[in-house]
Amino acid sequence: MPLSLAQQSIVTAPQRFKVVIAGRRFGKTHLSIRELCFNAKEPDKTVWYIAPTYRQAKMITWKKLRNKLIDLKWAKKINETELSIELKNGSTISLKGADNYDSLRGIGLDYLVIDEFADVTPEAWYETLRPTLSDKMGGALFIGTPKGLGGLGHDLYTMSNEFPDEWKSFQYTTLDGGNVLPEEVEAARRTLDEKVFRQEYLASFETFSGRIFYAFDRTYNVIKWEGVTPRDIHIGMDFNIDPITAVVAVKLNNILHIIDEIKIYGSNTDEMVQEIKTRFPEKNIICYPDPAGAARKTSAGNRTDHTILRTAGFQVKAPSRHNPVRDGVNAVNAKLRSSSGITTLFFDPTVKYAIECLEKQTYKTGTSIPDKDSGFDHMNDALRYMVDFLFPIRQPLTPLPQGQWTHKIGNNNGTTRIIR
Repeated sequence: MPLSLAQQSIVTAPQRFKVVIAGRRFGKTHLSIRELCFNAKEPDKTVWYIAPTYRQAKMITWKKLRNKLIDLKWAKKINETELSIELKNGSTISLKGADNYDSLRGIGLDYLVIDEFADVTPEAWYETLRPTLSDKMGGALFIGTPKGLGGLGHDLYTMSNEFPDEWKSFQYTTLDGGNVLPEEVEAARRTLDEKVFRQEYLASFETFSGRIFYAFDRTYNVIKWEGVTPRDIHIGMDFNIDPITAVVAVKLNNILHIIDEIKIYGSNTDEMVQEIKTRFPEKNIICYPDPAGAARKTSAGNRTDHTILRTAGFQVKAPSRHNPVRDGVNAVNAKLRSSSGITTLFFDPTVKYAIECLEKQTYKTGTSIPDKDSGFDHMNDALRYMVDFLFPIRQPLTPLPQGQWTHKIGNNNGTTRIIR
């Protein structure tokens, strides 16, 4: 697949450090792989791809990079355990995680790609990764979606203002990437709340300080449930012991109405099951618990939280691992009130603690990290697990037909600079 015009402007910029803020489905992974390969095509180069975590590096890039190098017939030795590929020309491309950045010290790099760099700690870049480029005067591509005005993301984006000869910053929307149809982006706008849409699709730096669930408004979201309780009861659950919490909902097509809440101090999953059965006998219980409950054992008998729920006859629906907290928060805010002013998440006035938690949980000062010291996070987590499973914002977008981009980049000494 060729590069879009926007991507071409990035790869042809002469600056040593390039910072790209882009909307979803811009083609960030494709561009990252292209830069990794382009900078490893000269002999004996050491090139790294860094994601916020090692697991993310493997999930996002490994398979695509490996297959690309196999297709190009560049690969000499592939190490699946260490996520590294030795090329026939003596160069090496390796995938790493910034979560253990101390282990990355002492290596001299020729080139570095840092994906979702706003989620990487400043210490990882300034103390560890930046020095790895010094002896070889290596370059770097920073690429990701914006994560607010604080942290490493915005700091590096503004470096071009002070050092324009070395740093170049780019800001592109989802549509600029040329991979998604305009009507798909419009559909996302109708689904998401306005602030999240601007951040995720328009690549706008949005301030998320203050309330985490800023879209919640009692005027729109607090409405008494007066319907007949259906057979299916949907329950989001957080397994914290003190308290263990759950939000109880009925689902009508695209609408979720919270009709009850459960909060038990000094308790466990067995007692939560007993309480649910007491309140909702002969109902079909569908649980959306903390994914970590698939492995965590909080009761005797070597049982996990999830097996306790299943043994009780409850359906358990949870991803195999935690989704990004930000995605779950965005999903809840979108249901509370979308950018089109549509509300599809309601709360009965009797669920007072859930309402209080939505109104009072905030971000830590100067960060985009939710405050978990106030105690308002547990009920919100229970709500987030359920909403994020039922109505995720990570829905796949319809790509443009193949062949949309027909232009080519000029040759460099007879060798194309595009990796298709």
